[in-house]
Amino acid sequence: MNLNELDMIVSVSRKTDIPAFYADWFFNRLEAGFVLYKNPFNANQVHRVELTPENVDAFVFWTRNPQPFISRLDLLEPYIYYFQYTITGYPRYLEKSTPNPYKAIETFKNLSRIIGRERVIWRYDPILLSNTLTIQEHKRLFSKIADLLNGYTDKVVISFADFYKKTERNLKSVQIPIKLENTISKFEFFNILDKEFEDNLKELVLFMKNVAKENGMTIETCSEEIDLKIRYGIEITHGKCIDNELLEKIAHKKGFPSKKDKGQRQACGCVESRDIGIYDTCVHGCQYCYATTQHDKATENKKKHNPESPFLLGDFPTSFTDEQRAEKLKPPSLKTSKLSANEQPSLFDLFD
Repeated sequence: MNLNELDMIVSVSRKTDIPAFYADWFFNRLEAGFVLYKNPFNANQVHRVELTPENVDAFVFWTRNPQPFISRLDLLEPYIYYFQYTITGYPRYLEKSTPNPYKAIETFKNLSRIIGRERVIWRYDPILLSNTLTIQEHKRLFSKIADLLNGYTDKVVISFADFYKKTERNLKSVQIPIKLENTISKFEFFNILDKEFEDNLKELVLFMKNVAKENGMTIETCSEEIDLKIRYGIEITHGKCIDNELLEKIAHKKGFPSKKDKGQRQACGCVESRDIGIYDTCVHGCQYCYATTQHDKATENKKKHNPESPFLLGDFPTSFTDEQRAEKLKPPSLKTSKLSANEQPSLFDLFD
């Protein structure tokens, strides 16, 4: 790999959990050397991403359950990569099908032992404040998980829940379990960044900062406009989840792409990448998810998935000719031109 020519990081994926639900498909595509996806705003536009070691500078994996990857990590040896691994411990009525937290923590530890602690980043996000997820409950969950992950990661990333229309609709549909009905009749959620919760926010982030430090972790925010150092004097910096500096540290070489990804929110610090995921295909059932509009739709889409297809979901547009199909399916070249990250639709383009 010529690090003087590095210009493509592949994100796997902000839009869905490929390690958890589509591992067979991913490794099939790795063997084929490329992946195809359709523009969600123009189904007749098909993009191709080369996946050979010569064309991929690095992978960044986003997941709540990398277990299906672990037995096949040897297939990733030619690549530079790391994992963004979310564990929150939220209740089942908010995270219907995520792994049991203790099982998730054991998987996290196992992955860390295999690939190294610097390549497994813990995400406690998004932080959702509600009448059941109180400040005290967040303190309890965060400190418990941090204690159990002590020695297995160098970093924890936090963010605060954003309330898009689709997110609010899903959260408003949350049903409180019967065992809570005697004390709480209805699930209610709040924006922790609202001024009325300023003291609560300061209390929580200071607590998280101290707990992270006690457990050998740095702490960063993800895509947050609020500057906690300026606002409260708390040393929690803005992070970049797709991080060229971390990749250089892992690879022991310089030269990874450093240009900010303009396709993401203004507050996002990530460098440019290509994301190969599809919206509405994650079936963890998180009620606050930004990338899943309807959980029933995601379940139906997963049923349509074909692990042998070059597409994560769907097929070529009916308008495609045999020649167009053949061009997209040709064997990978050693080095190809790449679609700019700015030509890709952002996750946040789908929300108003």
